[in-house]
Amino acid sequence: MNGRTTLTMAILAITALGAATVGFAAWIWFVPPGRFSVPQIVSIEKGESTRTVVDRLAKAGVIRSPELMLLYAQLTGTGRRIRPGDYAFRGGERIEQVMAHLVRGDFIVVTVAIPEGLTLHQVSERLGAAGIVCQPDFEDAARTGSLVKSLEFGPLGAEGYLFPATYRFRPRATVDEILAAMFSRFYQIMTPGTVRRIFELGLTPREMVTLASIIETEARAPGERKLIASVFYNRMRLNMPLQSDPTAKYSFEGETEPVAAAVRIPSTFNTYAFAGLPPGPIANPGLKSIEAALYPAHTDYLYFVARDDGTHVFSRSLREHETAIAMLKRTSGHTSVESTRTSMPISR
Repeated sequence: MNGRTTLTMAILAITALGAATVGFAAWIWFVPPGRFSVPQIVSIEKGESTRTVVDRLAKAGVIRSPELMLLYAQLTGTGRRIRPGDYAFRGGERIEQVMAHLVRGDFIVVTVAIPEGLTLHQVSERLGAAGIVCQPDFEDAARTGSLVKSLEFGPLGAEGYLFPATYRFRPRATVDEILAAMFSRFYQIMTPGTVRRIFELGLTPREMVTLASIIETEARAPGERKLIASVFYNRMRLNMPLQSDPTAKYSFEGETEPVAAAVRIPSTFNTYAFAGLPPGPIANPGLKSIEAALYPAHTDYLYFVARDDGTHVFSRSLREHETAIAMLKRTSGHTSVESTRTSMPISR
């Protein structure tokens, strides 16, 4: 066999090998892995390298070749735009389709709505029901966790600072990530102007949140928040007990006692038992109640009593208040009307 024949055979062999390699790569590219009977969950953390991501995808069977996907990521620049999160892959997708999910951020999220006025305990119940936290773990972290301590919320923890909103969490979010998201929403409203206003009112930030939480739990009609706030400010100015029913019912574990019994049981939160604000918030107030605490109406009201529809009759004196209660009893047909701000005795 002469040299020319040997060279020809070598060229043919290289060509065949190249064609086979190209064919294999094309097969990997155009023929995706089969579909999974159960979606494969792949978690991508913030700051992870593209190499780490593609290796994890290959290990889960989402792609056939990490090398080919890495090459695709480098050539297209998409490797720099991968978004962290938990992704559910059902299989049957080519490399560019898989990468498109990562760039768009098609990750799994759990949506949890936290309405205004929930207690920390009730917030933890919602998060637990959504399956993203173990309820006791969340409550412990929100009361005494390292993040709460670093923010110096005090011995009562994060009550009042779990800002009501609709949140989207990844299924494997940590308790501290969830708390941080809620605290972040709260601190967005604590602008320099808000802080100045708090001190103009002679309050501390914690006292403002505490008052807002009481307003939140008392108000049923949105338009009455600032009127209710004015009653509490007027009472504090006169050193009168706030006598707020929700403060009497509040407990770390959730409200248990009926109002009629709760108001007669002295506690550190029961504002029938002392003048001034309780030691901390009794719920997590929303923006409107915080605004009411910052900018109350200017009135001389000292009392209010609830109608059946949730609105209130406001009064300037105890005599007016008692007249309003009697009128509501007659018009409502009830033998008792929930009376707020009366001079009820406290059993000691």
